[in-house]
Amino acid sequence: MTNPTPLHSRHRTVLPDWLALYYKHPIELTHGEGRHVWDADGNRYLDFFGGILTTMTAHALPEVTKAVSEQAGRIIHSSTLYLNRPMIELAERVAALSGIPDARVFFTTSGTEANDTALLLATTYRRSNQILAMRNSYHGRSFSTVSITGNRGWSPTSLSPLQTYYVQGAVRTRGPLAHLDDAAFTAAAVEDLEDVLGQARGGVAALIAEPIQGVGGFTSPPDGLYGAFREVLSRHGILWISDEVQTGWGRTGDNFWGWQAHAQNGPPDILTFAKGIGNGMSIGGVVARAEVMNCLDSNSISTFGGSPVTMAAGVANLAYLLEHDLQGNARRVGGMLLERLRAIAATVPAVREVRGRGLMAGLELTKPGTDEADPDAAAAVLEAAREGGLLLGKGGGYNTSVLRIAPPLSLTVAEAEEGAEILEQALRSI
Repeated sequence: MTNPTPLHSRHRTVLPDWLALYYKHPIELTHGEGRHVWDADGNRYLDFFGGILTTMTAHALPEVTKAVSEQAGRIIHSSTLYLNRPMIELAERVAALSGIPDARVFFTTSGTEANDTALLLATTYRRSNQILAMRNSYHGRSFSTVSITGNRGWSPTSLSPLQTYYVQGAVRTRGPLAHLDDAAFTAAAVEDLEDVLGQARGGVAALIAEPIQGVGGFTSPPDGLYGAFREVLSRHGILWISDEVQTGWGRTGDNFWGWQAHAQNGPPDILTFAKGIGNGMSIGGVVARAEVMNCLDSNSISTFGGSPVTMAAGVANLAYLLEHDLQGNARRVGGMLLERLRAIAATVPAVREVRGRGLMAGLELTKPGTDEADPDAAAAVLEAAREGGLLLGKGGGYNTSVLRIAPPLSLTVAEAEEGAEILEQALRSI
């Protein structure tokens, strides 16, 4: 049996203290196939977190592996200074799928960089550094994106290049609006937005929002809320940035993009994406209508954004997702899994709520009979699930007490049932 201590010790010696590791005894993942991964000790796990929602289709998907290998055999890197066929092909497909008219696409290497670019575009286009963001939000780890993150656990500095105003409405079942029905909730959130705009005196550049908050614990507003916001924003010329880093590519089942649940007043002005499109390769990006994307009046390139190898992976991965209707699978299997999880939760007092859509589910744990977050319980379930052969994620703005479930979109019914059984045993073990 491999002793994990030496590698863990080496990790702690050369990497930052703030670089989080899961589990009391961290595991080294060595390979994967389909919806499963293996650690260095040969243990097999059903992967219900997919590298933080990144392994979107399957581990070691042959179509993606083949595309990467063939492209690497031709040329690995060229930069955006040269014509790049895989980048153009992927941009054409993403632009067509985005729903944004006259769309332009810029590729980055991460969701953080994508959101950073979106902020650059919005503030330049509007000539303002004022940004609206949602409470409990997360948008990345760069200097600009931590400054618009409404979750203190992920925002290590109050220094900021932006002036940020936080708006109510992204968390349906907590806070001062939770007791309202959906229509009244939306109306109250719109009233709060109008009030915040009054404080900002009309100079706001953009609202950035995750249709379903990721790190925040898979929380979301009623359908249509951001569309109602859009009506207000449009009157002031304020841009809407939809952060689709975790909600894009059909994961929610009902829609290809999260913004489509809020589409009554049209698509966002800017859409950001990352994670799943690369199936593990480093791809992020921004989609915006041409007048917004082209507002920068200085030269710019990307050294690694749009790499031929990552773009080839993205083209192959997106083709597989569409050809195999993985959005439909997320709707069908995800719906069944959510029903199963809610049935389990009804008999486990520690589960305050099961929420989500498609293959994006969250279980919030609290001290039984209260609304007090229980991060120790969440950590204990995470450990027990791993021992049972299931990998989960954690999150939540209320002291990291939400178990996050986001397996590859090719998850089968049998695998969903297997994972639910392991999770049920883990929940009952606490």
